[in-house]
Formats: sequence, C-alpha cells, structure tokens
Amino acid sequence: MPTSQKGGFHYAFAIVASCIAITCLPCALVLSCAGIFFTPVAEFFGVARAQFTLYFSLLNVAMMLTLPVAGRLMSKVDLRIVLSACVVICGLGLIGMSRGNSMPWFYAMGVILGIGVAPLIYLSVPALINAWCVRQAGFFVGLCMAFTGIGGVIFNPIGTSLIQSGPEGWRTAYFVFGLIVLVGTLPFTLLVVRSRPQDKGLAPYGAEEAGENAGPSVDVTGMPAAKAMRTPAFFALAAFCGIITLNQTIYQFLASYAASFEATLPSIAAASGVVASAAMAGQAIGKVVLGIINDRSVRLGIFFGLGCGVAGVLLMWVFPSPLAMLLCGAFLFGVVYAMTTVQTPLLVRSVFGSADYTNIYSRISMVGSLMSAVAAVFWSFVIDSPLGFPGMFVGGLACMAACLVTSLFALGQKAIR
Repeated sequence: MPTSQKGGFHYAFAIVASCIAITCLPCALVLSCAGIFFTPVAEFFGVARAQFTLYFSLLNVAMMLTLPVAGRLMSKVDLRIVLSACVVICGLGLIGMSRGNSMPWFYAMGVILGIGVAPLIYLSVPALINAWCVRQAGFFVGLCMAFTGIGGVIFNPIGTSLIQSGPEGWRTAYFVFGLIVLVGTLPFTLLVVRSRPQDKGLAPYGAEEAGENAGPSVDVTGMPAAKAMRTPAFFALAAFCGIITLNQTIYQFLASYAASFEATLPSIAAASGVVASAAMAGQAIGKVVLGIINDRSVRLGIFFGLGCGVAGVLLMWVFPSPLAMLLCGAFLFGVVYAMTTVQTPLLVRSVFGSADYTNIYSRISMVGSLMSAVAAVFWSFVIDSPLGFPGMFVGGLACMAACLVTSLFALGQKAIR
C-alpha cells in the first residue's frame, strides 16, 4: 500500500522541479524564443520572413497530429521514456536548425521540433501534476506553465546576443539552445520523473489531507476517453481550447497596435515593446494566480481569467492614453492569455476526471494546436481590413464571451460521470 509523507519534503516537489525544467528549457527555447530568429535567418538567406516562418506553421501542424499518438503513449508507457525521447528530439531539432542551408531543411526541422515539443508543452505538466498532487494541483500547474514565459525572458536576450555575435550567429544560438535542452532537461526526465506515486511507493501529495489513504483511488476516478469523446462536454471543451487560443494570439499584435499611434500619440508608439512585455508579465503572474484560484473553484477561475481579459481589452481600446492605462490593459490581457495552458487542462480534469486524462486532453489540445497555425493569419486579415484594430478588439470580446459559454456548459455536464 502506498505510504503518505507527513511534513517535510515530498517527492512530488521533485516532480514539480522536473516540470519546471521541461517548460523553462525545451518548451521556452523551441516556442517562446522562436521569434528572435525570424528576421536574421530570413535576411541571411535573402528570403521573405513568411518563407522562413512557414517552418513554425508546420511545427504547429506537426504538434496537432502528434498529440493523440502522444496521449496514448503517455497513458501506457513509462513517462521517463516518452519525455526523454521528446527532449532528445527537441535538442537535436534545434541543433539541426543550426545546420540549415535551405528552406526545405528548416521545414523538415520544424516538423521534427513539433513532434518533440507537443507532449512537453501540452501533456507533460498536467499529466504529472494530476498523478502526483491531490492538493494544490492548480497552483503547481500554473507555476510550472509560467516558466514558458520566464524561460523566454531569460533566454531571448542570450539568444539575441549570440545571433549578433557574427554573420552566422544564429547558427551558434540554435546550437547552444539545443545543447541547453539536452544537458539541462535530460537529467530530470531520465532520473527524477516517475509516472505515478506508486512507482516510489508513495501516496500523492495532499492525499492524507484529502482523506485518501492510497494513490490508485486518485488515478482511476473519471470517464474513459472513448466515452468522453462522445459527450457534448468534450466538444464544448474542444471549442473552448480553440477559441481561447485564437484570443490569445491577439497578444502578438499589441506592439503593432501601440505603434499605430505614431502620428497621434508618439509616446505610446515609442513604448510598443514595453506593451508586449506588460502582457508577458501578466501571463506569467496570471498562470500562478489562476492556478491558486482554480484550487478553490474552477468556475471562479473562469470568471477571473475572462474578466481580466475583458477589462484589459476595454482599457487598451477605449483608454490607450495615458501609457499607464495601456500597460495595465496589456497586463490584464496577459491573464486571459494564461488561461490557454492553465484553465484548459484544469477544466478537462474537472469535467472528465483523471482516469484517462492524457488521452482526452491530447485530443482537445489538437484543436488549440491547429488554431495556433492559422490564428495569426486570421487576425492579420482583420487588422488589414476596414475593421482595423477595433475589429480585432471586438473579435477578442466575442471570443471571450464564447469561452464563457462553452466552459460553463462543460462544467454543467460533470454530473454525467
């Protein structure tokens, strides 16, 4: 029978540290730091940026196609094997990017990176935290996912310095990033990660306080994937995942929105980079706060996150000046951005339980991954149309209203279990 640990260090904390390593290194270096390479690599090869950045769209498509396979593997195979293989794929993919000499090569590397990073960014943290933590699961998910942004803050300046070190500095940056992924993450995935507490003869963290005296009871509660995927709640959560991802992508255009005031409010236009940073800060802090709130009430987490997003959009749209109001709006929008990787997995667990979690969540995440591949093009079309940035903000408000409806509907279906 699994034993519980009273006080002191619980092995679940080592699992949390492993999740932080995964999000801060491979996830951040592949996804959060991708943008610093777009211009220098495109200029080096003399191609349009869109030609090079097509690799990132292919990466997202590869993620979408990988997720259901990864979900099945992670529910059956030792997570040390699956996650370590993904880390190796990401590390070698980044090193492969450093060797690129043609666009088809980069496109192939994009597919490889998508295959490797999909289970790490979407499935690893929720799967491990769900298995290891009965108490404070929301907080730990939020804390770990916050490091995708923190990793970007740490490594974007380092990567930029390496890129600027010479004509082919981007090769050095990709190579160094690949080594960091391998050296910094593999010790955790190989030596620390365990699929479930029973593998260490333990009960999950907080099991004693929750009245659980054995780990297995935590793991088997819930609906099988085959049954879950035939329910209205599944389709509602899939819609939520796609729409919240579409809404999240507005972040990429906040700097352009600020720059659009160059003729009327030059001080706002000059702070375009700071606006994006304010949103990124809101995302990092929002992930932790959302996790804490969800530990009390998933419904409250929905209202808090979407409420912050609506307030943020209205502030940025109606009160772009003074700058402090715009920055406050961007920060609040960062909180709803955080819902993509925090609220979605917690909703899935709340509605369908943990028994077949990775299989269910991997399929729901496919919708978000597919949306990631087209969302930027969609908002670009809106902004370039007569609707302009006001059309983007109205679209964002509509997205958040739809997310409220779909998430509350899904929560209302919990009684079907």
